[in-house]
Amino acid sequence: MRRVILSGSTFEEQIGYARAVVDGDWVHVSGTTGFDYATMTISDDVVAQAEQCLVNIGAALTEAECAFADVVRVTYYLPDAKDFEPCWPALRAVFGEVRPAATMLECGLADPRMRIEIEVTARRRA
Repeated sequence: MRRVILSGSTFEEQIGYARAVVDGDWVHVSGTTGFDYATMTISDDVVAQAEQCLVNIGAALTEAECAFADVVRVTYYLPDAKDFEPCWPALRAVFGEVRPAATMLECGLADPRMRIEIEVTARRRA
């Protein structure tokens, strides 16, 4: 059974995607940036953005009836690879015990205010 999860981000409507897709036991969370979707604002600080990414992802996982402990893969996208290391403590706080497979890519993002984007795949436990 497939269902979509929407966060209320204006980007979802404008671009035509869902924050997450639940397909059976699998949960695919779209690349998620540090926007606070309630106010559609974003911090200039990369660590604050990473923390907000995790808040947004956590909300999608909760709605999908799973948690960070169920994440099996995480991909980090950053326009500047030097910004990755300052985010490690925030990322380790969430994924340190989970140890999902992970990749970090240096690439352009859709908006110059975005300094990190995080995408996860989770598998819900029976």
